[in-house]
Amino acid sequence: MSQDFAEEKKDIITNVQEVKKEEDFENPDDLFAGLKLAILKYHPSTDLSMVEKAYKVARDAHKEQKRKSGEPYIIHPVSVAIILAELELDKETIVAGLLHDVVEDTDMTLEDIEREFNPEIALLVDGVTKLTQLNYSADKVELQAENLRKMFLAMAKDIRVIIIKLADRLHNLRTLQYMKPEKQREKARETMDIYSPIAQRLGISKIKIELDDLSFRYLKPDVYFDLVNQIEQKKTQRDKFIQDIVDEVKKHIENAGIEAKIDGRVKHFFSIYRKMVNQDKTLDQIYDLFAVRIIVDNVKECYAALGVIHEMYKPIPGRFKDYIAMPKPNMYQSLHTTLIGPTGMPFEIQIRTYEMHKTSEYGIAAHWKYKENADGKNTADTEEAKLSWLRQILEWQREMSDNKEFMSLLKSDLNLYSKDIYCFTPTGDVLNLTNGSTPIDFAYAIHSAVGNKMVGARVNGKMVPIDYKIKNGDRIEVITSQNSKGPSRDWLNIVMSTQAKNKINQWFKSELKEDNIAKGKEIVEKYCKSKSIMLSEYTKPEYLEKVLAKYGFRDWNSVLAAIGHGGLKEGQVINRLIEEYEKKRKHEVTDEEILEAVGEGSIKAKKTNAKGGITVKGIQDVAVRFSKCCNPVPGDEIVGFVTRGRGVSIHRTDCINILNMPELERTRIIEAEWQQGVHGSKDEKYMAEINIFANNRTGILADLSKIMTERQIDVRSMNVRTSKQGLATISMSFEIGSVQELNRLIDKMRNVESIIDIKRTTG
Repeated sequence: MSQDFAEEKKDIITNVQEVKKEEDFENPDDLFAGLKLAILKYHPSTDLSMVEKAYKVARDAHKEQKRKSGEPYIIHPVSVAIILAELELDKETIVAGLLHDVVEDTDMTLEDIEREFNPEIALLVDGVTKLTQLNYSADKVELQAENLRKMFLAMAKDIRVIIIKLADRLHNLRTLQYMKPEKQREKARETMDIYSPIAQRLGISKIKIELDDLSFRYLKPDVYFDLVNQIEQKKTQRDKFIQDIVDEVKKHIENAGIEAKIDGRVKHFFSIYRKMVNQDKTLDQIYDLFAVRIIVDNVKECYAALGVIHEMYKPIPGRFKDYIAMPKPNMYQSLHTTLIGPTGMPFEIQIRTYEMHKTSEYGIAAHWKYKENADGKNTADTEEAKLSWLRQILEWQREMSDNKEFMSLLKSDLNLYSKDIYCFTPTGDVLNLTNGSTPIDFAYAIHSAVGNKMVGARVNGKMVPIDYKIKNGDRIEVITSQNSKGPSRDWLNIVMSTQAKNKINQWFKSELKEDNIAKGKEIVEKYCKSKSIMLSEYTKPEYLEKVLAKYGFRDWNSVLAAIGHGGLKEGQVINRLIEEYEKKRKHEVTDEEILEAVGEGSIKAKKTNAKGGITVKGIQDVAVRFSKCCNPVPGDEIVGFVTRGRGVSIHRTDCINILNMPELERTRIIEAEWQQGVHGSKDEKYMAEINIFANNRTGILADLSKIMTERQIDVRSMNVRTSKQGLATISMSFEIGSVQELNRLIDKMRNVESIIDIKRTTG
C-alpha cells in the first residue's frame, strides 16, 4: 500500500466521521450520501444499485419508527452501514447492515429479503437477527452459555454476521445517552464481557478500542470523566511532547532514506485506566502514555527504522517485542519498543507496514475481501486459516456438555489482557502461549496425544520440572512414554491455557467415565444414607429432567460421572431433586382423614385470629382462620379447606390456590358462607390486599395515601416496583370492613391520574 493511498484513506474516514457527528438528521438521505461516498472511496465498482435499493427498502420498512432520541429509526441502520464501510467490507455486508433490523422490527420476512436481494444477504440478516434475540444474563450461567454457543455457531456460518453485530453494538453505545442509567450499565457490561473481547480476538482494534472507552464511560462515569479532565488539563504539554518526538523521528528516518508515515497519539482512556489499576499508580505516575507510530512500505524497512530509532534513543531493557516474526493469534503484526525520550520521559514506538496497519485496524475484516472479476461476480477470499480460534471454540462446544465449564473456559480464553509469550519446538517452529504457561501447556498445544503421554520436559536442553514457567525464546522438548498412565489431576492446578485444561478434563471424562460413574454413584448413596434420604423416590424422570436441564447434562450417568470426578457436589444435586419433588408431589389424604377432620369436635381450634361468624357445612361458629393468600372479606364468595392440625382455612372462590388445586386435594374443600347479617362493621376489620398498576410519576403515592387517609383506612404494608419501561406496580395491604367498602375504595383510586388498573390479589 502506498503512502498516498494511506493518506487518502485517512481523509475518507475523516469525512465519514464528520457526517456522523451531525446532531440533527432531519433528512436521512444526507447521511446515506455519506455512506455512498465512503464505499466509493475503496470499492472498485461504481455500481451501488444494490446498496441504494437496500436503503429504500429499510427506509420504507422503518418509516413509522423512532429511536429513543426521537430521530427517525433509519438513522441507526445507515450508521451501522457506515461503520462497516469504514472497515472496507464488501457490498453484501453493507446491504445486510442496512437491513439488519427489518426482520426483527418490521413486517418484512427473510423470504422477502431473499426474493428482493439474494440468499447470501438473507443468511447474513438471519444471523444478525438471531444474535439480537439472545438475552445476555451475567447471573444465569446456563442461559448465558447457551446464548454464546448460538453466537459462535452463527459466526461459524459466516464471520461477517458478528462483524455486523459489532457495528450494531458500537452505534448503540454511541447513542446510549438516551437510555436509562440501568440500561446503560447493562449494555456496557455486556459489551465488556462479550463483544469487546470478540472484537479483540478478531483483531478489529478500530472497533474494540471505541467499545472499551464507551463502556468504561457508562460503567464508571465518575472515573472516566475525571480521567478525561486530567488528560485534557495537560493536553498542550503532552501534544508538544509528542509532536517534538514525531518531528525528531521524521528527520532521522528521512535522513536514513526511508519513506514513512509518522504520527503520535495518547493511548485511549480505558487502556490508561487499566494500566493505572494494574500498576496501582496515579495518572502522573504513568509515563508511557504516548505511542508514536511509524508506517513503512515493507518488512525490511521496519527493521531498518528500528535500527535508526535505537540509535536515537535509549531503549528500556525487556520492553522490545517483535510481533512481525511472531504475530499475535489475532494476526496483529508490529515492532514495539519503549524508549527514554530527550526529557527522560518514556514513550512507545510501533513500527509496521501499511498492510500490517490495515490488519491491526480491521483484523479479520481486512481479510474478508471480495475480488471483483471482469464479469462483475464476487469470489470470496475466506482466509479460513485466520479463524483457528473460532474453530477451537466450536470444538469445545461439541465436546462439552457442562455449561459452567464451557463458560469458565470461554471467559478465560476471551481474557483480553493476558500477555503472550513465544517459544520454539525442537524443529524451530514458533508457538504462542499465555504468559505463565508450563511444559504441560506446550505439550497440549502440540497435540492431545503428546500431552496425555507426557512424562517430562527439557527446556534449552536441560530437564525442568513440569511446573516450570516458560520464558520468551525458550526451546521446549516434551518427553513422552507409551507406559504413561495419562495426565494427573494436579495438572489442572498447574496449566494456564484453557485448551490444556479442556483436554485434560476430556481425558478424565472419556478414559475414566465408567470409574467416575461408579464413584459418583457411591458418593451419592453414601450422602443419601447419612441424610436418611430414599433416593428412589426422587429419581423419577420428571424430577431428573429438571436437574439435567439445570446443570446441562444429557443423562443421569453423566451427572454421576461429574460427581465422581469432582465437577459437581452431590449435595447440590440431591437438594435440587428434593426441591422438584416437593413442588410436584403432594401427600395423599384419604376420605376417612377428611371426614375425621371435619367431624364434630375435630376442629377444637387453638385460638385463631378469625373474625365474624362463618358457617361451615351447617356447623355454627366453627373456629377458622382466614387465608393470607387471598384475604377474604365479608361479601366475598368463600369456601373452606381442611388443613392438617390447623382447623379450616377460608379462601375466596377465585383464589388461585383453590382454582389450581390438584384433583386429589379438592376432596378436602368444604362449603362455607358468611353468617347472615355479617357485612362488616366499624369494629371488625379484615385484611385486604390489592395490586395497583400505573404509569410511574412523581406524587402518585401521595395521591393514593390521601384517599386512604380521608377514609380512615389503616395501611399495614406497601411495596412499589418500577419496571424498566416505567410501569409501576404498587402492592398495598390494609384493613377494611366489607367487600362493598373495598369496591368503593377501588373505584375512587381508579380516578387517580396515571392509574391503569387495580386488582385484588388472588393468591
